[in-house]
Amino acid sequence: MKGLYLVLGLFFSLTITFKFSSCSGICKVNEKNALLRLKKEANDPTNVLSSWVDKEDCCNWEGVLCNNLTGSVIELSINGWDSTELKGLKVDNFSWLPSVDNLDHLDMSGVDLSEVTNWPEVINMLPSLINLRFWNCSLHSIPPMFDHNNSLLENLDLSLNNFSSPIPGWIFSFSSLVSLELIGSNFIGSFPNGPFNLTSFTTLRASSNSFGSVLPQWLFDLNNLEYLDLSFGGFEGPIPSGVGSCTKLTYLSLASNNLNFTIPNWLYRCKNLETLIMKGNSLEGTVSDSISNLTSLTSIDMSENFLSGKLPSVIGKLSKLEDLDLSENRFQGEVSEIFNTMNNCPPIGSGNCSSLRTLRLNDNKLVGNLPKSFGHLPSLQFCFMSNNRLEGVLTEEHFTNLTNLMWLYASRSNLTLSVSSDWIPPFQASDIIMSGWRLGPEFPLWIQSQQSIMNLDISNAGIVGEVPNWFWNSSSQIRFLNMSHNQLIGEIPTISISDSSMGPWLIYLSSNNFSGSLPHIPTMVTELDLSNNSFSKGLTNFLCDKTNASYMLEILHLGGNRFSEKIPDCFMNWPELRVLNLGENRLTGSIPRSIGALSNLKSLDLKRNKLSGPLPSSLINCTRLWKIDLNENELDGKFPSWLGTRLSKLIVLSLRSNKFDGELATELCQLNDLQILDLASNNLFGDIPRCVNNFTAMVNGRRLIRDEDEEMDYSYYVGVFRESATAATKGNIHQYDTILSLFTSMDLSNNNLSGTIPMSLTSIVGLRSLNFSNNHLTGSIPRSIDNMKVLESLDISNNQLSGEIPQSISSLTSLSHLNVSHNDLRGRIPVSTQLQSFSNSSFIGNKLCGLPLTESCSKKNPEVENEEEDDNEVEWFYVSMAIGFIVAFWGVSAPLLFIRQWRHSYFSFLDRKWTDIMCKYVTLRRSLFMHR
Repeated sequence: MKGLYLVLGLFFSLTITFKFSSCSGICKVNEKNALLRLKKEANDPTNVLSSWVDKEDCCNWEGVLCNNLTGSVIELSINGWDSTELKGLKVDNFSWLPSVDNLDHLDMSGVDLSEVTNWPEVINMLPSLINLRFWNCSLHSIPPMFDHNNSLLENLDLSLNNFSSPIPGWIFSFSSLVSLELIGSNFIGSFPNGPFNLTSFTTLRASSNSFGSVLPQWLFDLNNLEYLDLSFGGFEGPIPSGVGSCTKLTYLSLASNNLNFTIPNWLYRCKNLETLIMKGNSLEGTVSDSISNLTSLTSIDMSENFLSGKLPSVIGKLSKLEDLDLSENRFQGEVSEIFNTMNNCPPIGSGNCSSLRTLRLNDNKLVGNLPKSFGHLPSLQFCFMSNNRLEGVLTEEHFTNLTNLMWLYASRSNLTLSVSSDWIPPFQASDIIMSGWRLGPEFPLWIQSQQSIMNLDISNAGIVGEVPNWFWNSSSQIRFLNMSHNQLIGEIPTISISDSSMGPWLIYLSSNNFSGSLPHIPTMVTELDLSNNSFSKGLTNFLCDKTNASYMLEILHLGGNRFSEKIPDCFMNWPELRVLNLGENRLTGSIPRSIGALSNLKSLDLKRNKLSGPLPSSLINCTRLWKIDLNENELDGKFPSWLGTRLSKLIVLSLRSNKFDGELATELCQLNDLQILDLASNNLFGDIPRCVNNFTAMVNGRRLIRDEDEEMDYSYYVGVFRESATAATKGNIHQYDTILSLFTSMDLSNNNLSGTIPMSLTSIVGLRSLNFSNNHLTGSIPRSIDNMKVLESLDISNNQLSGEIPQSISSLTSLSHLNVSHNDLRGRIPVSTQLQSFSNSSFIGNKLCGLPLTESCSKKNPEVENEEEDDNEVEWFYVSMAIGFIVAFWGVSAPLLFIRQWRHSYFSFLDRKWTDIMCKYVTLRRSLFMHR
């Protein structure tokens, strides 16, 4: 019997080899000629078809497979794209294809078929076709109707094309279809109406399209469906609720659509489901306890939705679960419940049921402390718990069996780690992010045991005192180090990094009490924040350390220290700088010309120093600048008009409290992206430019963000270093960071500006704060000021404005700060909830009456009374004229209309007078003629 099996096995092996091997001398001549014609007509710059030579058997060519019994080519697989050369094979027609009609497998992935418009005919040309793959073939058209005669096609792949049309119904009309791939082919519109006869259909991958429709009900009614991926498809509305059997479904992804409503109950009946991805939608409601029925689940991702209620603790009973992501929702309740159910299993060492590797619960509303059962997850590698409301004390027991933990992200919680000084964690983590924990007051010694640490954040951790030397000596492999917002003291030694580790290198040590000189840094460091410490002396040794070296530093924040002396002229060594902040120090002298070498600079902050002189003209080379903040210095010279013409991307321009003079040039209006303009407390004079309505970002309320690179978030890690700006509004100085992109402000106060307030100002309907106080402005307040609906702060005090306060100002419901005091305004203060809630100091120094002032408008002062009497005389003059005209007109016209005898007499009189006039005219003409 054993020998029989051996013989049968050998026979079967030989049969398979005989059928599918590429033996020489069996290639059919007509098929070989057809393939050679394909090679001749194709454009093949990377020699994809180089093995196709006439002297060789075509069955030995690369990508060609023959049936040795018939000699027919049955498989053709051409990989037409060369990723290294970024070009590939191009075929313009399929005229060669009918000669190889025995193909059951055709794969032309990466071949450029953009000139082939009749590509669906391939299906009819090849009656034996089972597998057709036109992946990434630059196809751009697909007919809405197509009649085919193929009943064998099982697998069809049209991914990564550009059809820009709906999916035609005939795609689903192949009775033997098993798998359909339509990934990233720019299909739009609704799915075709079903149902279809797809009894063998198991797999649909149609992610990354733009359907913009509801999910098709019939698709979820397919009984044999196993794999369904409709992620990034632009679907909207609810998930279908009335669904048939889903017992065979193992993979379901509806991620990153616009789906809303709740999770349907049928989903909890899919007992073979292994992967469930619903992230990035607008799903709401709760997760049912029935999810515990899905015992085959290995991965759940419901992140980035609006799911609420208590954390579904029953998920902890899913013993096969490896990855759980419920982050960025609205779950609440005790975090301990889910861990307790995870460990309701046999003791560790006797078949522990938890297979969990990844746990993401960050950005919810979870409360309480992590239970000790948290430490009973031996497979856990990645844990994310940040941005919740956790509190309590964790000890060594909470980490007992976390031997595989690699990433721990648990920042922004009120947790305390209380461990012995000789505690050695059971894990070797690469990422430990514990910002906001109580780790101090002593420096945590257990970090010394972490030999693989690459990202460490122990900021705002209550650590006091000096950083031990062993840390500085062993931190060379740490790529991201954040120890800011503690009470660390002492000097920072020269920073070293490991040559074997890949960057970037980020060092954040701000808001401590480090002192002495700045440390030398390696050229590979990309971000350095030493702000708000006690560093002193000058910057020369730091900025001019290696004159022949080119640093990779992109962010340099040294603001809020005690640096003095001049800024050295060494910025040519720092060509990659995008952020330079030396503000709030004691720096003197002028801004060095070498700052113009920073062509990548986006943010320049030198505020609150003692800098003098004009702005260097070399700054015009910094054309990528978004922010210039030079306020509270002693800079002087004429206001530079080139700010508007050469630095057109500016979003924040703050030159407050300097000594600039001159007029505001109209070129300033070319700053379309400007959101904050602060030129207060200088010596500027002349008119306010009439073109201020060209500040497009102020008109729209924010600038247009064209791509992700234009977000004002500079760090390699999102959210670590965002742009901020100070602005004077509502009578105080405020700092804006997270909402900076939504704030708009214009402050020209404390200058010598004259003329009127331009009417175009009221077109800036997105402006939130406006301050023109302490100038010499004349004229009236624009009556169309009610267009500025979102205005929150308005200060035009201490000018020479006259007239009344427009009644329309009462419609500014967002106004929370108003000051029109010390002008020449008169009349009644308009009545509104906002205006009467302001103090009388907002209106004093005028000739106004009404609340909130104590002077009542019924007791008018003589000037106001005389003015009103003059107005009344003018009004009654025009009224009298109108009445006189009406009486005279109808006094003559009415009798003629209503008394017949008068009307006849009147028109007879006119007729006689007309006859007399004509006779005299004729007589006069005759006499003139005779005289000639």
